[in-house]
Amino acid sequence: MSAADFPLALNTGTTPNLDLRQAVEATAEAGLTHIGPWRHLLDGAGGAEAAAKIIAEAGLKASTLCRGGFLTATGPQARAAALESNRAAIREAATIGTDSLIMVVGGLPAAAHVLGGEGDRADKDIAGARARVGDRLAELVPYAQEHGVKLVLEPLHPMYAADRAVLSTLGQALDITAPLPADAVAVVVDTFHVYWDPQVREQIARAGAEGRLASYQVCDFNLPIASDALKSRGMMGDGYIDFASLSAWTAQAGYTGPVEVEIFNAEINNQDAKTTLATMKERYAELVLPHLEAAGANAPANAAAGL
Repeated sequence: MSAADFPLALNTGTTPNLDLRQAVEATAEAGLTHIGPWRHLLDGAGGAEAAAKIIAEAGLKASTLCRGGFLTATGPQARAAALESNRAAIREAATIGTDSLIMVVGGLPAAAHVLGGEGDRADKDIAGARARVGDRLAELVPYAQEHGVKLVLEPLHPMYAADRAVLSTLGQALDITAPLPADAVAVVVDTFHVYWDPQVREQIARAGAEGRLASYQVCDFNLPIASDALKSRGMMGDGYIDFASLSAWTAQAGYTGPVEVEIFNAEINNQDAKTTLATMKERYAELVLPHLEAAGANAPANAAAGL
């Protein structure tokens, strides 16, 4: 295994002050080959086709598209709107040339207002919300397959269970995917969200064995928690995540592909993008890539030995 098997990618959540063209230019200038845009940047660029042209003309490839999801609403109008939004996101992913649509599945109806939505503030049934995620994924599967796009479920840290994602572990995400085809529904390992999980090694291996390990995203977990908990992510090496183990387990599970850096952090988000990208490259080369390469090189031998 070499660095070519694990190309570093910028997730544009890390550079929120840049439009798509600016983010693409900064990524290319830094010598990266992949970028993971958020959907609003496609709109700002004039749509998915225009965005695809911007990405391709810079010599880049799209690693993922962020994001689809928010599938837990109970009302018929909200359900229909969510499904249509996700169908649009599937089309956009296919247009920009990625097969991975990252899915933040949604929180409780009781907390929908926190993110500007509407929902029954008395509905705190988390098991029911998870069941609706599975039902709506099943509705989206044929459309995703038609467009060659995977719905990539992102379990989020439990502190986001109420408002953003009722799936908190890889195990929960994989359980949801079990009845659905692996070519249409998969998972992402995001170090910020899963590092704490006592079952994370086994579930990463399970994702690989089931053919559902579609993406690897890295950043650190900082303390103290920011006043806006969403912005407690840090640059690799600044917090408390064991990148050596998580990276090794991901490569051992058979993952090869882009590794996105996705950081929501006020200081990092507002600094010069060149500084951010230079630091990303340095920390990735030091803390992440060596463990991916070493474990990836041994993965075939380990699989043959049943390890």
